[in-house]
Amino acid sequence: MDLIIDRETIRLWPGDAPYTADSPGQRQPSLMPYPVEGAKGAVVVLPGGGYVMKADHEGRAIAEMINRAGVAAYVLDYRVKPCHFEAPLSDAKRAIRLVRSMGYEKVAILGFSAGGHLCCSAATLYDAGDPNAADPVQRLSSRPDGFIPCYAVVSFTSFRHQGSVEALLGDKKTDYTLLRHFSAELNVTPDTPPAFIWHTAVDEAVPVENSLNLASALSHAGVAFELHVFPAGHHGLGLAESVPQTAQWAGLLGKWLISQGYGK
Repeated sequence: MDLIIDRETIRLWPGDAPYTADSPGQRQPSLMPYPVEGAKGAVVVLPGGGYVMKADHEGRAIAEMINRAGVAAYVLDYRVKPCHFEAPLSDAKRAIRLVRSMGYEKVAILGFSAGGHLCCSAATLYDAGDPNAADPVQRLSSRPDGFIPCYAVVSFTSFRHQGSVEALLGDKKTDYTLLRHFSAELNVTPDTPPAFIWHTAVDEAVPVENSLNLASALSHAGVAFELHVFPAGHHGLGLAESVPQTAQWAGLLGKWLISQGYGK
């Protein structure tokens, strides 16, 4: 497949609002496009980084892997610390709306580690859009059609990654209402979109219980999901090319995306 080499980022928001007040000193959030001609669906990709940065190996390489499955991808450069705790989710919801406005039939969201936490938040804390918004993009639903948490920080209450909690919530890191709000396994409903989940059993940074508890919540709500727990591999593997058994996740995801109607 021929991949586009020259790309231009897509600004998330018109003008300077609302990102300047919520994240002083940070640049405008943006999407890096990796389109595939004829693809019916697209995936918004959220690199991990503990809400303090975005890991390079969880961006472009993942988008190109998704492209090889015949599906479009858009890598999101979302806001991180220091920012208001709602800023990353605001960016993820806007990215889903913006990609949806491009005419795709389906839009999924994928994230790694803390990006996986943002992915899960987008899949459980979505809204239907504002029909009275002046910006037509904001009139669209932010509910993804599927979500793909990869060794994700699912919970801020159980088996949590304290660094992600502190980076996102700051001085509100002990606010139990917010901790529950950002614990996706507590917010699953029958309307939560279907999921493709993977983790490694030996992840020492983000315990596998994050993914197991999410799968359990989805099961209890009657939401379709596919769960893969691989026996080997440290946290932050990305494509996991150094661990052949775990590297199967990429091919499995491609098959899942095609089965869900994201391909050509």
